[in-house]
This record gives sequence, structure tokens and C-alpha cells, in this order.
Amino acid sequence: MTCNVTTRYTRSVTFLAIPQSHLQEAIVELSDGTVVRRVLDGDVELFRVLVERYREQFGRYAVALVGDSDTAADAMQEAFIRAYRSLSSCRDPDRFGAWFYRILTNQCHDARAKRPNPTSFDLLDLPGDDRADAAAEQTELGDAIGAALERLTPEQREAFVMKHVDGRSYEEMANLTGTGVDALKMRVHRARDSLREMLGGVV
Repeated sequence: MTCNVTTRYTRSVTFLAIPQSHLQEAIVELSDGTVVRRVLDGDVELFRVLVERYREQFGRYAVALVGDSDTAADAMQEAFIRAYRSLSSCRDPDRFGAWFYRILTNQCHDARAKRPNPTSFDLLDLPGDDRADAAAEQTELGDAIGAALERLTPEQREAFVMKHVDGRSYEEMANLTGTGVDALKMRVHRARDSLREMLGGVV
């Protein structure tokens, strides 16, 4: 998926001018806390560092939570804009990722609720011919998975997606959500049990 914040919002947000070479250097060298503080001090173009750092990291999560890549891209864009506009309310700049995760999650829930068909689910993209050959099968399976995920509680769905789609450790999940590891393990376990029952052992 793509999340082209830097072109869609050029009229309302001005963190776009940082050169690509400097951007890559900043991504490697600057911590989240440093970037946030510098943006708040007026170096607004550095916000693009956070966009580049987190759009890929949370991309799969957004797609899985919303159910399709186009809607997820829109949700991601809007989440970055909201984060930028409310950056001064980020109480712990060094934990920007966790703060942004909650903004994105809320945006994804809103986007999912507004979808005409919120039960479909985009599977991972396949290359060319393979995707064409598997299109019908993927659509059917995607609908089944989407419907099953829709029946989970929001907390179970988030935990399952973070663990089994995003591939995060429980420690990473706890850091992002502020929820204890044991509670997250229980949510994932219950989600897996529910999905197995609904999908006949596919998951």
C-alpha cells in the first residue's frame, strides 16, 4: 500500500521540503523525541521523518484492521495529519510511535465503520499472474476472514492483527498499547480460538 501524505496535503501541511538525502540521514540518526521537539520548535519539515518511519511500520496493521488497502491508505493519511496538528499534545515525545498508534487505530475503526462492505479483507498482494490465478479464491477467503474478524471484539482484533499480521512481539505490542503482556496473550488466544471456530480451522 502507499500513503502519499507528502503530495495529498501540500496545501495544508508544510513538512515537505526536506531533501531525500537529508531525510534518510535524519531517519537513521534522529530519535522520535528529537524530531518531535524540533518540529514543535518550528522545524516543521522534519515531520516527514516520522511519516517515513511509521507509514511502513504500521502499513500492514492498518490494512488488516480496516479490511482493504485503499481505505487503509486514507486512514493512514488522515492519522498523520491529525498527529501533526495535535503534536503539542504528545506528552512523551520519545514514545511518539505509541501515541501515533492510538491515533491510527481510532482512525482505522472509524474508517472501517464507514465502509459499504466492512466484512471484506484484502489478503497480501501476490505478483502478476499468481494474483490473477488466485483472485477468486482470495476474494472468497478474504470475505470469510473479514467477516470473522468483524465478529471479534475490537481489542481482540487489534491484538490478533498486531501479532499475526504485523508480526510483533508481545513486548512490542505492550509498548505500543500500554496493555500488559499477559492480557495481550489472552486476547490473542481468545481471538485465535474464535477465528478457528468461525473459519473451520483455517487460522
